[in-house]
Amino acid sequence: MAPLAGALAFAPVGSASADINPKVDHVLLLSLDGFHDADLTNYVAAHPTSALAAVVERGRRYSNASAQAPSDSFPGTLAMTTGGSPSSTGVYYDVSWDNDLSPAGSDCSTRGALVPFNQTINVNANAGDSVADINPAKLPRDPDNGCSVVYPHQFLKVNTIYEVAHAAGLRTAVADKHPSYEILSGPSGTGVDDFYGPEFNAAKADITKIIANDELKVVAVLNEMDGLSHDGSAVVGVPAIYGMNFQAPNIGQKFSGYVDGAGTTPQSIATLGPLAGTAPGLAQALDHVDGAIGRMLSRLEANGLTDETMIILTAKHANSPVDRSTLRWVDPSAFAALVNSVEPGLTAQVTADTMALIWLKDRGRAADAAAVLEANAGTVGAGTITSGAAVASLFAGQLGGNPGRIPDIVVQPVPGVVYAAVSSKLVDHGSGSAEDTHVPLVVVEPGRKGGRTLSCPVSLRQVAPTVLRALGLKESLLDAVRLEGTQRLTNGDEC
Repeated sequence: MAPLAGALAFAPVGSASADINPKVDHVLLLSLDGFHDADLTNYVAAHPTSALAAVVERGRRYSNASAQAPSDSFPGTLAMTTGGSPSSTGVYYDVSWDNDLSPAGSDCSTRGALVPFNQTINVNANAGDSVADINPAKLPRDPDNGCSVVYPHQFLKVNTIYEVAHAAGLRTAVADKHPSYEILSGPSGTGVDDFYGPEFNAAKADITKIIANDELKVVAVLNEMDGLSHDGSAVVGVPAIYGMNFQAPNIGQKFSGYVDGAGTTPQSIATLGPLAGTAPGLAQALDHVDGAIGRMLSRLEANGLTDETMIILTAKHANSPVDRSTLRWVDPSAFAALVNSVEPGLTAQVTADTMALIWLKDRGRAADAAAVLEANAGTVGAGTITSGAAVASLFAGQLGGNPGRIPDIVVQPVPGVVYAAVSSKLVDHGSGSAEDTHVPLVVVEPGRKGGRTLSCPVSLRQVAPTVLRALGLKESLLDAVRLEGTQRLTNGDEC
């Protein structure tokens, strides 16, 4: 397509929000869900002429980057787009509990509500791509605000990079896996100018289908690179911040898995494990992602955007276990049965993947419930169990600050445990373990030397202030940056 982008790109607006001269006009933020830092190493080594290899060669690679814990998609996404942990954002998982809200469809006469910001709030759990596809009747309600429904963006307690950029007159766009990712518009609800969230639920057990779902978002990003809206229907200018997440690596790991503990990917259907049958495997998923990124790099070059665009490649979370020989499935329903043995109906919500977050209806019984879980640690695969006030100190205090939302009990399992029905998936995420949180992070910045690997510890939270500074905006305009003192990513001089 003709390179509309150069003429239509929105230049950063000079205003009180400008802090320095902008380094770039655009930031392309890409997340490869489930990807470990080791996956990037292995893929580049096996495919030295790949697009991923080109990104590494052109960029600064942070080899000691950590995703947010709990390592769920919502906390991970919000970390890199707000600069904050759950202590600031108030968001602990995509499915959580709030003691101050009221249940969906209620008259707000009671408090304590499930907050299910995944496909279950859609009009149709298997379809939809916009805010209009969220069913208000399925949303929790706010008894302190006229019993109004609470959309995801209203649940978030701090602003986002999209809100800051939008307020400065810059265009923003997001493509992600659920309509609920409208949360990225931030509390104002206005941060994202062009939101696209094609629901992936119907495709999430089949690599072939998930590749097709990812391709919807790839096309959206390519359209945006051409200065068009995500669907190609309008000429609007290249966004200042845009990008997408790829689900294919995550699904490939869950239903294909690795050959060994070193993270070798299976190359054919014959090498797959007990869940084989729906798709050729993880290798195909990774090759598709690499091909899609290659198309993006080519489009940026064709449209004259390469020297104007910062590229950030990372992952919201990784997955565990890599070594299938350590895999142990534990039915998460065991948690409610044990907790309810303390008091019938004590369990409010259990969210469990590779860590269990437990909310209680009577928060004063947390120690009692934790004692029962400790006594049955082997049954639930528990490694450590934290309860009550001690939960706020986990992960260097990143779970504190939200008394109405913080879990009452957190269970970190022993390595290899996946909370799921037997044979339902080979890996998952959610825990604070290194396997779940050691993610890739590469920053390609025009004008800076690439091919560097930095070993200093960094966090996905540092992505947010880095993005704003690159666009010439004050990182202090982010609420979470001020609250948590989040620093920009080092360029290497301080490592």
